[in-house]
Amino acid sequence: MGAVRVTVAISNLARTKKGFEDTFLVDTGYIDCMAPAGKLKKAGIREEGRDAYELANGQPVEYAYGFARVSFMGSETIVRIIFGPEGTEPILGVVALEDVGIAVDPVSRTLKKMTAKSLKGVRH
Repeated sequence: MGAVRVTVAISNLARTKKGFEDTFLVDTGYIDCMAPAGKLKKAGIREEGRDAYELANGQPVEYAYGFARVSFMGSETIVRIIFGPEGTEPILGVVALEDVGIAVDPVSRTLKKMTAKSLKGVRH
């Protein structure tokens, strides 16, 4: 599937500083989101911890992460966001997509808003 990109606005949870907007690569192979550390810090997003990640080449790395308010396609959610190296292409991970009910259509290579989020495991 070809690359899918979307404009995303990032801000800190309390919106106490000016956030930023950028074009993010949509990657359903990523769980978390990622953006350059400098942009996240300037937006007032604090490092909350560190975690181990695996690069595409299999190499293990450790990055700091924080929590951010993420807005795209008319929806908003709170996500874990990785403080990536400077120059890193911002990435929108699958948790953000699923949380707001957006799926990637592999045929048209576009993002589609689901009509409803699934609760098929819930019995009434």
